[in-house]
Amino acid sequence: MNVLITGGAGFIGSELGRRLAEEQGARIMAVDSLLEQVHPSGRPPAAFPDSAVLMHNDVRDRAAWDALFAEFTPDIIVHFAAETGTAQSLTESARHASVNATGTAEMLDALYRAGHRPKKILLSSSRAVYGEGAWQAQSGETFYPGRRSNRQLSAAQWDFIGPDGVTARALPHAGAKVLPNPTSIYGATKLSQEHILSSWCEAYDIPLSILRFQNVYGPGQSPLNPYTGIINIFHRQAYAKQPIQVYEDGQIGRDFVFIDDVVTACVAALGNDAVTLADIGFGKVTTIHDAARIIAQIHGAPEPEVCGKFRNGDVRWAVADVAEMKEGLGVAPTVDFEEGARRVGQWLKETGNIG
Repeated sequence: MNVLITGGAGFIGSELGRRLAEEQGARIMAVDSLLEQVHPSGRPPAAFPDSAVLMHNDVRDRAAWDALFAEFTPDIIVHFAAETGTAQSLTESARHASVNATGTAEMLDALYRAGHRPKKILLSSSRAVYGEGAWQAQSGETFYPGRRSNRQLSAAQWDFIGPDGVTARALPHAGAKVLPNPTSIYGATKLSQEHILSSWCEAYDIPLSILRFQNVYGPGQSPLNPYTGIINIFHRQAYAKQPIQVYEDGQIGRDFVFIDDVVTACVAALGNDAVTLADIGFGKVTTIHDAARIIAQIHGAPEPEVCGKFRNGDVRWAVADVAEMKEGLGVAPTVDFEEGARRVGQWLKETGNIG
């Protein structure tokens, strides 16, 4: 089985490539730009499979795609390549748009020119496509609140008020129930990837699976990237015995899903053409304050401090409805946040990425 993984030297791509190579004997071709922000050493992470071939290319490079497909015919394409980071997308929107949207289109055009039609394509999408998602008023009415404005955040109005005038609650992200409504440029570009691939795959009758990841974390995640990996940042602060700074009122809700569970879901999706869309998470919310408190306890650090700061574009609450993950893909998450955070802390110490 020939598998092409774009972004194949990244956190999830490396782990998936290793799993497919070791357990299924797949031949892995990885395409990655080795962005310095993610790969300061200019090399792939330790998890990158020894048997894989790495093409150091930009997904927007048309000639590089033509050269690759002249030598390699993928049975399966896993499309992970993307610029990430909600905050960064506000200041580098052109780069996010060109890599995520144009890069995807360049890959598809090159497949067409080469006359290749893969048997399956898997896209790693993001919870960011939902934006703030759907909320429910105390009256029971469901509504889409849109963005939290800078004015609202500056006034410390963290939650949304429902049509009934009372504070509402966020609903879980479920692709079959909740409409995408991105509130960040990053989220908009990930949704564009979904649309581009859906149109192309439908036209050529190619099975497509879209997995919308919640906050993926675990050993192997770039420890120095300031735009992703909040768990690694918290560990560094706590190891230095500094109080972790928690934004807003600390009640930002997130669904942290461990890397092993994410890779298991990807492998399951590659063997399942019936599931076209699934939300991948642990299925339970962890507030940022709780996450900080757990990590502080691991290192004997002071209690986290709620500072009231905020980031424009951050959503208030994001947690997956994992019914399709469990029932459609047959995958149940196994690593809860306390255990996952402990494993990350241990890995950071063992690799010298902390202290």
